[in-house]
Amino acid sequence: MNDASRPRERSALTGFAVNMLDRREDLRNKPDAVNALRHRSDTRIAVVAGETPILKRLDGEALSVWFSHGETQSLGDGLEEVFLGLAPDGAPRFARLLDRSLADGLRERPELFVTDLRSVALKKLVPKDELGPLGQGKALLDWHARHRFCAQCGGPTTSGAAGTKRECSACGAQHFPRTDPVVIMLVTRGETCLLARQARFAPGMYSCIAGFIEPGETFEDAVRRESWEEAGLRVGTVRYIASQPWPFPSSLMIGCIAEALNDEIVLDTTELEAGRWFKRDEALQMLESAHPDGLTSPQHLAIAHTLLRAWAIEGERA
Repeated sequence: MNDASRPRERSALTGFAVNMLDRREDLRNKPDAVNALRHRSDTRIAVVAGETPILKRLDGEALSVWFSHGETQSLGDGLEEVFLGLAPDGAPRFARLLDRSLADGLRERPELFVTDLRSVALKKLVPKDELGPLGQGKALLDWHARHRFCAQCGGPTTSGAAGTKRECSACGAQHFPRTDPVVIMLVTRGETCLLARQARFAPGMYSCIAGFIEPGETFEDAVRRESWEEAGLRVGTVRYIASQPWPFPSSLMIGCIAEALNDEIVLDTTELEAGRWFKRDEALQMLESAHPDGLTSPQHLAIAHTLLRAWAIEGERA
């Protein structure tokens, strides 16, 4: 879908969500066609060393995720390479995995910029239309790195379908990339919302609660269960707001606003170190980094930011 025809969904406001590549599933089982794409002069490749993106310096301060085929060869031997799709202009896009040990050496090269994926997104180091494909490539390559052996028989697996599956050389089982669904919810009660924090958060930062969907659950029921388990809150209405691909390593965040049926918060202190009801004006202050106590909310990168804006500024309710 090109940008002109893309609906302005809230999901598109989150980090990693904008991806304009045509994934071309029809080409994945045509090795000759994919090989021809790989060697075209306009082919560009995103490179990840272990879990660390390698960026190319352009003129001035600009950075890009895309390298030519020849440029990638100079970075080191590839462990895996996957086909991502075709750019809007028809140019092929791939992603290549290098050994994680190469990252430190590549940091010393002046034409490169090496940093973690979260910083690439948070600091807006690359154009928005490059961030989504980088997240796609990183998640897919990470899956390959973690699935060298068959879950069915333990035999070694090899990449297939242009990097979109792995095949067991012993029993023939086929394995496909997984995406782990996670619900993240802004629980509200009248004109207040629940925000909480984990010990690993930056000082003063509060966010929405979240948790993985379990087998046999709808996302609405997962919201209700997690709200009860983490905060002791019974939830009635659950309303979907937006989603976000989250390549750490490979999740899909399903963002909701939920209506609490009781007031008393009972935190699960094994998961959370603090949490309370925040009034709407406090939420606005946190979004604007103007809270008198220095409290903050997640930045633009995170879907929690989108959920808080939807409730505090745009008036969305469960």
